[in-house]
Amino acid sequence: MSPSLPIRRVVLYKHGVGYFERRGTVEGRETLHLDFKARDMNDVLKSMTVLDLSGGSVSSVSYDSTRPLEQRLQDITLRIPESGSLTALLGQVKGARVRARVGSEQLVEGVIVGLDSMPVAEGDTAVERPYLTLLVGAALRGFDLLEVAELTFLDDAVRADLEFYLATMLSSYKKDSKRVSVLTAGEGKRELFVSYVLEAPVWKTSYRMLLEEGKPPVLQGWAVVDNTGDEDWEQVELTLMAGLPVSFVHDLYNPRYLRRPVVEVRTEAAVAPVIPEEGFGAVREMAAETDAVVAPMAASAPASAPMMRAMSSGGMARREAQERSAAVQTVTKEVGELFEYRVQHPVTVRRNQSALVPILHRPFEGRRVLLYNRATREKNPLACLELRNTTGLTLEGGPVTVTEGDTYVGEAMLDTMKPEDRRLVPYAVELGFVVSVEDRSEEGPVRRAMVSHGVLTVEFVMMRRTHYHLRNKARRAQILFLEHPRTEGWRLDQVGAPDETTDHYWRFTRGLAAGGTETFTVTESSGRQRTYLLANTGLDEVSFFLSSGFIDERVARSLREIISLRERVARRSEEVRQRTEERSQLFKDQERIRANIESLKSGAPQRELVARFVTKLNEQEDRLEGIARELERLSQEQREAQEEVNRQIQRLAFSTEPVKP
Repeated sequence: MSPSLPIRRVVLYKHGVGYFERRGTVEGRETLHLDFKARDMNDVLKSMTVLDLSGGSVSSVSYDSTRPLEQRLQDITLRIPESGSLTALLGQVKGARVRARVGSEQLVEGVIVGLDSMPVAEGDTAVERPYLTLLVGAALRGFDLLEVAELTFLDDAVRADLEFYLATMLSSYKKDSKRVSVLTAGEGKRELFVSYVLEAPVWKTSYRMLLEEGKPPVLQGWAVVDNTGDEDWEQVELTLMAGLPVSFVHDLYNPRYLRRPVVEVRTEAAVAPVIPEEGFGAVREMAAETDAVVAPMAASAPASAPMMRAMSSGGMARREAQERSAAVQTVTKEVGELFEYRVQHPVTVRRNQSALVPILHRPFEGRRVLLYNRATREKNPLACLELRNTTGLTLEGGPVTVTEGDTYVGEAMLDTMKPEDRRLVPYAVELGFVVSVEDRSEEGPVRRAMVSHGVLTVEFVMMRRTHYHLRNKARRAQILFLEHPRTEGWRLDQVGAPDETTDHYWRFTRGLAAGGTETFTVTESSGRQRTYLLANTGLDEVSFFLSSGFIDERVARSLREIISLRERVARRSEEVRQRTEERSQLFKDQERIRANIESLKSGAPQRELVARFVTKLNEQEDRLEGIARELERLSQEQREAQEEVNRQIQRLAFSTEPVKP
């Protein structure tokens, strides 16, 4: 029978693994069996440590392979059927040496010859009974198998095959179970230590905060642990680790094969053996390094912690009763980048069950405050506890239930807190405090104006004012933390520096007496830029630029000249349009006249009409020639005026000195 090695210590982490320690006793060359889920085998093979603490040794650690059951049983010839198992087994081990106890006294050693059925008279009938035939010395002796009380196999090979067969069959009954066997060697009883890391549920935290007038607030912490394994945790030492160590999954369980290269035999001349030259100095240096002794790091003793007491939401009487009721004692300490909660009394968690374990019961430094965030609730602030972690412990994040006296007043979520960290913990809406918000935006003074390459660029300040109208309707004075959003590109202006700054908010502190009101204004400014294309400006825009200080009189005069040139360009464009329309009309008239001429017949009246049409066509041709000359002249004047506009615009340059905000 395999020795028992129960779980003695469990360490749960926040990143999905658990560390387990087992301790027990073995004797002689006993083999220890541990069963794991198939999905856990990679973690077991990566992390298992086995130590014989009493001077013995660990020969090896074997485990079930990934081969199917039939393939694993191919190496042995034993097969035990579902029925008739004893007779079937004895029939397969002919020649095995055994020791049989027949009846209550007789012990017989011999070699199995076979198993026969013989009729035995029982009353008026004959019953077939199995008889075991043994070679005892030089004689064959038969024994009624039903009278054999004990049968011991004396051959190690047969006994090993039988044990392997039974263990393999047992492991196959649990489809998701794999057996790990630890083979030990030594004398007498010895203490064996086994540890490993497995996937485990993340332990969780929840808190209780007790508020009471005239007394410091008290924080109680509970850990939620889950035992999803196939074994009870009986009186184990429980440790909870806060932090995120590196952990990963690596496949060590499945066999891994590599394709080897095929190397052809090459025939060539023999080569003499190579004899490396003797070296000097390296051996002495290595010996010096080997002899060096590295002093072990001093282990820090765990810091003591006060006795924890269970606490629930009650009044003065309940609180005093709780202080008299001792709960779990927890030792806490820093472990590198981690933080450890070690429960000081054994904990029991049954398989597939969970448990609440108290890990903290201490007063902390805190006060009642209000927190207003417009995005969270526009009309009212939230009632909060301003919590400063004076417990000296690292507090993991989790839900918080807040009670005041014997009354439940709300819930909150707590982020992870290092010692001396400060947090605002909102747990309820404060309806006795009303906030209304008014937003206004306006353009501030121009900081700079610049004219370059025909573009007027004006830099100015945009002002944004948010008025918070605060009214405290409660009968006590209240402290309000007002959170105003931080917007990229905007900065505070005409207001004092915020009391705190977060990633997304400026936080201001305001104190209001009972029934008091206040209007608190947050002013922000942001630089803006506006551009004007001078080629499209008119006289009204020039007057506006001049009156606003964007340009001076010199630039205004140049702009007026440019506008005058643009008007001349416009007039020439209009004349070109008119001449073009006139020419188009003449073309249409000529087409009509030519069509009329072709339709006339010979005769005196028709000849007179044709002569008249020809005269009209000659006049139109003369006008068309004149229009062509005018269009050429107008186009030339238009181009020259436009080029002059472009030259004057490009020559414009102006810049005002930037105004300091």
